[in-house]
Amino acid sequence: MSTMKINGQHLEQMLKNGLNNLLNHREEVNKLNVFPVADGDTGTNMSLTLAHGLNSAPSRVEAGPYLKYVSDGMLLGARGNSGVILSQLFKGLYVELARCGWVSPAQLRNALIRAYKTAYASVVHPVEGTILTVAREGIEHIRLQLTRQTTMEEFLSMYTAEMRKSLSFTPELLPVLKESGVIDSGAYGYVLIFEGMLDRLYGKEHKAEKTEEAAAVVGPASPSPIDLDLFNENTVFEEGYCMEFILQLMRGEDYTRRFVLREYIDDLKLFGTSLVVVQDGRRIKVHIHTFKPAKVITLSQEFGEFLTFKLENMQLQHNEVLQGAAEPAGHKELSVIAAVNGDGMEKIFRDLGCDVVINCTEALNASTQDFIRALGKVSADKIVILPNNKNVVMAADQAVRLSELKNVEVLPTKSPAEGYFALAMDIQDSHDIALRINQMRNGMKSTVTLTESAATKDYESGGISCKAGEEIVLLNGKLVAASTDWCDCIINGLKAVPDIDDVESCVIFRGDNTPDEYEAILEERLAEAFPMLEATFVYGGQSVYRFMIGISE
Repeated sequence: MSTMKINGQHLEQMLKNGLNNLLNHREEVNKLNVFPVADGDTGTNMSLTLAHGLNSAPSRVEAGPYLKYVSDGMLLGARGNSGVILSQLFKGLYVELARCGWVSPAQLRNALIRAYKTAYASVVHPVEGTILTVAREGIEHIRLQLTRQTTMEEFLSMYTAEMRKSLSFTPELLPVLKESGVIDSGAYGYVLIFEGMLDRLYGKEHKAEKTEEAAAVVGPASPSPIDLDLFNENTVFEEGYCMEFILQLMRGEDYTRRFVLREYIDDLKLFGTSLVVVQDGRRIKVHIHTFKPAKVITLSQEFGEFLTFKLENMQLQHNEVLQGAAEPAGHKELSVIAAVNGDGMEKIFRDLGCDVVINCTEALNASTQDFIRALGKVSADKIVILPNNKNVVMAADQAVRLSELKNVEVLPTKSPAEGYFALAMDIQDSHDIALRINQMRNGMKSTVTLTESAATKDYESGGISCKAGEEIVLLNGKLVAASTDWCDCIINGLKAVPDIDDVESCVIFRGDNTPDEYEAILEERLAEAFPMLEATFVYGGQSVYRFMIGISE
C-alpha cells in the first residue's frame, strides 16, 4: 500500500490497533520493570491511559478534532509515570495537528517532534534512556530523510525502526537498566503502539486478548442498576445534585453573553459548591454540586451548548458508590486528599483526617482524573495531596496543572507509610496552615519504608540477588534482603535500617490475604531480634505487599 495522507478515521483504526498490540505484549512490558514487584506496572498503566483516551474520542473524519478528544481523555486517564508521559506525547501530537483534517508524513514528522518536546517539558528532571529518549531519537534521526514521495507506510517504518535501535541502547544510558539486564519498559510500550499503528496501514489487525484493559477499548461496562427505593416522597433532600459537563462555547446571536472565565466561575458559585472549572480553548469542563441544576444549565446556555452532560442525585446512593468517598462538610482551612491501595488503608487515612481517599483497589495507581474528581469534592483555603506511591506523583501533579487551582500542593509521598507519618505530624487544631504543611512535609521526609513481598522475577542489585518467587524486602525501594522464609527476610531487612537498634517504634501494615497468625509470628520474632522496638500492627489490606513497615526517624 502507499498511503500519502491519513484522517481521523484512519487514526482511530491505527490507534486501536496500536493499543491491541500493546495489550498483547502487556505482561512482557510489565516484566521489564526494574524492580521485581508488581506495583502498578508500566504495560498496565500505558494501556489503561491509551484506552481511556480512545474511549473518550467519538469517531471524527478530521484528524485534529479526533486527536483532541484522544489527548483530553489520555490527560485525564493517565496512570503512573509512564502513562503521564505518554499523555504528554499525545498532547504534543494534537497541538501540532489541531488544524489538520488530513495528515501527511511531513506533518506527522513535525507533530512527533512537538510530541517529544512537550513530554520533555512536562518532566521536572528528564532522564535519558527512557521513553523520552526513544521518542526523541526516533524522529530526530530520520527527520531529514523524508521526500515528497515518502508514503505514510515508509515514514512509520523508518520511525519504528529507528526507535527500536534507540530502545536497544537504553541500558547504555541508564545504569539501573544495564544492571538489571533490561531495556526501558515505557519506551518499549511506546514502540509497540506505533508498530501496531503501522501494521494497521499494511492491513494487519491485532486482536487483543480478553483482559480488563482490552474491554476498555470497546467501552466501559454498564453501571449497576440504581436502587430507586433509596429515594421517595418522604426523603429529606439534603445532598443535592452532582453535575459534570463539557460546554462548547458558541458564536451567534442566540448566545447572549461574552464568556469571561472568572465571571462565569463567580456566577456558578451562587448556585453550588465543590466547583472545578477548567477552560481548554473553546471548551469548558465543569464539576459542581448544586440544588438548582436548572439555573446552572440556563447560565451555561447563554454561552454555548453541552457536549457531554451528567446529572446525579447524590441522595439516591451512598457517596461511596457514586463518587468513591463521602463529601466533606463545609469549607475548611486545610483539606487533605490521599491515594491508597486497600480497604484498611482507606479507613486508616480517613481516621487520620483525610477528607477524600482514593482507593486504587484494581489499577493500583490513581489516575489524573481520580485526583481531579477528588479536588471537586473539597472546599478549602489550601489543599494537600498525598499520592503515597512514587508512580502516582506525576498523575497528581498533572491533575493540579489541569485544574488550574492555585491552592493545591502535592507532597510527594512515595509510600502509604510516608503519608501515614505525614498526617501523624499534622497539627490539626492549628490555624497556621503553613506550619501544618511543613510539619506534614517533615513527617514524610523522616520516614523509612520497608516492604515485603514475593519477587516477580530474578533480580540482582547491590550484591543482593533473588529468584522469582522468593521473599524479598525493599528499603525505600532498594533491595536489602532475600530469603525463602518471609519472616527471616523481614528481620534481615530491618537490620539494614541505619541505627535500627536505637529505633523505639514502628507501624506495620498487614496486607490483603495475609493470615492473622502471621502478625503473632512476626511480633514474637521482632521481640527477639529488636527488644527495644515497639511494633504497632494495623490492617492495611494492600494487595502487593504482605507487610509494609513504617519507621519515623
